[in-house]
Amino acid sequence: MILDELVQSTRRNMQARQKVLNIDALMRQVATIPLNKNFLFEKKLAADSLSIIAEVKKASPSKGVLVNHFSYMQIAEEYAAAGATAISVLTEKDHFQGNLKFLQEIAASTSTPLLRKDFTIDPYMIYEAKANGASIILLIVAILTNQQLKSFLRLANTLGMSAIVEVHNKNEIDRALAAHARIIGINNRNLKTFDVSLQTTIQLQKYVPSNVLLISESGIKKKQDISKLKQAGVNGVLIGEYLMHSTNKKALITSLRKVDHLD
Repeated sequence: MILDELVQSTRRNMQARQKVLNIDALMRQVATIPLNKNFLFEKKLAADSLSIIAEVKKASPSKGVLVNHFSYMQIAEEYAAAGATAISVLTEKDHFQGNLKFLQEIAASTSTPLLRKDFTIDPYMIYEAKANGASIILLIVAILTNQQLKSFLRLANTLGMSAIVEVHNKNEIDRALAAHARIIGINNRNLKTFDVSLQTTIQLQKYVPSNVLLISESGIKKKQDISKLKQAGVNGVLIGEYLMHSTNKKALITSLRKVDHLD
């Protein structure tokens, strides 16, 4: 199963990084960063009519390499200039060709909130995200125990970080809510089969209380998709491949932000 493989490779790569920088040293590094608990991303997500989280993404397991010339700094600059609510940066190495240096360098060039998009499986990775400039992490319910979900959410909150808790079915929503998730991300992609359907968000959104922020992830390919999701009541959308294939990312984000309900 691809998800198991992703988790295993994530653990191997994390263990290799821990040999270079152990968790005590990493925690000391994080302790030097001024603590800011204004949770800007959550405020923007709640205030905007529809937020766009724009993804910096070179490759994916399902589609392979998306762009051969991966000018990640330029892409992030275009996203920020277009007013993206947040920028998602892939850091998973083996299957998405991501890198922590992408996150670190983008963080140094923008004040836009950054999501470290990876398979968070250990507190080490949360400290790592903070140390490299992220203010948001991703917690995937399908790969975490209830205890891990709760402790990771507490740690993120202590560090002044937001967490998008990713789900794909009602049981996972229930688990996310029990862990006191403030943001739920419904992934329209089944991580076991990689099938994608926007109906996943449309069918599941009713189980997310109105006081919990809601994001729809994956499979957004046109303005009509944005309109459907907006009508379903989501606070934001995370868009990757659609933007990566665009030759004018700034113009596309600008136009998507203006999309209203379509009849």
